[in-house]
Amino acid sequence: MDALITYKDIFLQYLNKARSLVNEKCAGTEPSQLIALTVTATLLVVWLFTFITQLDDIKSRVKKWFFRTVRKLPIIGTVIQKKLNKALDDVVSFLPFLNQGKPYVRTLPAKGLSQPEILQKLKEYSSAGKVRWEDGKVSGAVYSGEDKLTKLLLKVYEEFAWSNPLHPDVFPGVRKMEAEVVRMTCTLFHGGPRSCGAMTSGGTESILMVCKAYRDMAREKGIKYPEILAPVSAHAAFDKAAHYFGMKMVHIPLTENMQVDVKAMKRAISGNTAMLVCSAPQYPHGIIDPIEEVAELAVKYKIPLHVDACLGGFLIVFMEKAGFPLKHQFDFRVKGVTSISADTHKYGYAPKGSSVIMYSEKKYRYYQFFVSTDWQGGIYASPTVAGSRPGGIIAGCWATMIHLGEDGYVEATRKIVSTARFIESELRKVDHIFVFGNPVLSVLSLGSDTFDIFRLGNMLSSAGWNLTTLQYPSGLHISLTLLHTKPGVAEQFLKDIRESVAEIMKDPKAKTTGAGAIYGLAQAIPDRSIITDISHVYLDSLYTTESHNSTDELGNGSPQHH
Repeated sequence: MDALITYKDIFLQYLNKARSLVNEKCAGTEPSQLIALTVTATLLVVWLFTFITQLDDIKSRVKKWFFRTVRKLPIIGTVIQKKLNKALDDVVSFLPFLNQGKPYVRTLPAKGLSQPEILQKLKEYSSAGKVRWEDGKVSGAVYSGEDKLTKLLLKVYEEFAWSNPLHPDVFPGVRKMEAEVVRMTCTLFHGGPRSCGAMTSGGTESILMVCKAYRDMAREKGIKYPEILAPVSAHAAFDKAAHYFGMKMVHIPLTENMQVDVKAMKRAISGNTAMLVCSAPQYPHGIIDPIEEVAELAVKYKIPLHVDACLGGFLIVFMEKAGFPLKHQFDFRVKGVTSISADTHKYGYAPKGSSVIMYSEKKYRYYQFFVSTDWQGGIYASPTVAGSRPGGIIAGCWATMIHLGEDGYVEATRKIVSTARFIESELRKVDHIFVFGNPVLSVLSLGSDTFDIFRLGNMLSSAGWNLTTLQYPSGLHISLTLLHTKPGVAEQFLKDIRESVAEIMKDPKAKTTGAGAIYGLAQAIPDRSIITDISHVYLDSLYTTESHNSTDELGNGSPQHH
């Protein structure tokens, strides 16, 4: 006790000396000056704190400010805008869905059409476009397309077209089917009796939900600025979630084999970290992150870990039984994995608009739910973003899973993965191109150190193939589906690649043209706000009802009265 009194006396002595020094320095200063200095210093500290704690890092904000300022300069800004306008018009000219040559319906018909007339119109709409996904030349998009399954789904939707799980008392069967879809999926991912989840409209909503849940958990712990730590290869839906929910996205670099750098993730963990993310597999290159290693970090630092299996979830759980055992675990058997997302509408072969978000325990799902207790319309509670949801989609998902059964999924997995490994082995024999990383599922991505890979993309597009372009680094991506396992499809793909590469190598340094040139240019532009403007034009174009399109005409159009 005497020691504490001694320390107190010493502290007061130094405090008095400091106060005397400050008073001495301010002896000739007027009170108004002291007040002004205090207010200024306080505002400066507040501004500095706000500047440092913003969601975007300082480098990113300085970069944005610089390019925004340059674009406002009188001469330089005008030149940039002219070039941007030309680029926007070029983008519009390369959008195939705008060149259908068909008039748009802009107002309700004065008299409704008959059913035969409607069906005829629908045939016209379904036949629009040049891409025939049925031929197996499209990456992803349609994962089954099997005729018998299609007919089953039509009957299912006819039975449940008007149902809505928002009203479980009115449609108890739909509630039961949704609960069973979630439980079956949890079981596939080795969830225990306490595991749980919900159905969503797709992978993006599943990711939004889990980020919302972990954000609310973090805030309850006192974290004001929650951060998502995710590989740069993680789906853009995590960036979307960060944008929507006021979280900070911390991108973690990859190793040479395209997996997340676990050491870099460990260095990035801070007191603000709300969640860690791994992919199984990631979309760009089809690589599975080292989930077990990241899970060790999650356990050590007591941070939730989400595994995004939206793309390949309904392949990866059947790999072992299909004859392709994996070296590492990826699901709830891994201590530290607290949530998993898996899309039933991809390799689950269910109708579009269905996915499952799963949690290891209900305590995590609790934060996903939304409840409004004081609304005049009554207590409003919803498990996901939407209130009303299409019961027909839930029923279609349930019917697909029950119809295929484990044996159906195992056989589909065997076909797809066998085809993928055959194509990969053959591609690695083709000079001047390479396969990114060591993919083990259905995704293959190609690059080249010899020529612009987008030239290959252009040539494959001319041959009828519809692949996805990648950036940072440049590449071409294909997600193989059941349609690619049809006889001759894989062989034709390899033949077209070999012939295209041979043609390119006649002049490997030739200039890239067409859509490939646009992709290459977009990747090289340092001012990413320009790419944002171009993307907005693309999004505007999705809703245009104008027959002649320039960037000024992209909109829903004005109605023409009759």
